[in-house]
Amino acid sequence: QVQLVESGGELVQPGGSLRLSCAASGFTLDRHVIGWFRQAPGKEREGVSCISSYVGSVDYGDSVKGRFTISRDNAKNTVYLQMNTLEPEDTAIYYCAAKSAPSKECTVQPREYDVWGQGTQVTVQG
Repeated sequence: QVQLVESGGELVQPGGSLRLSCAASGFTLDRHVIGWFRQAPGKEREGVSCISSYVGSVDYGDSVKGRFTISRDNAKNTVYLQMNTLEPEDTAIYYCAAKSAPSKECTVQPREYDVWGQGTQVTVQG
């Protein structure tokens, strides 16, 4: 069974850091494009970051560039999202997703992704 499971979300103070994990089962992560997305209450789902299959090209949403870093550990079949200098505006449910077709590039457009995790809550509050 193909499955993605996110973890690592919690309550953190502004300026703090968190690392989210996206663990895959039933398929090999580095053969697929993996994206991170977030959705705050009353807002549309927003693309945060992505990493392409094989070569590992990355991209970021404008609101997180310079603060968030995506990475992949092939041995653990896990993709990470390191989030630094967190702001209250980063509060949201964070989802990881996989795109079925492999690609050397990636986009942070939600409609491109086929398999989604259940999400993990990140709350940035003083």
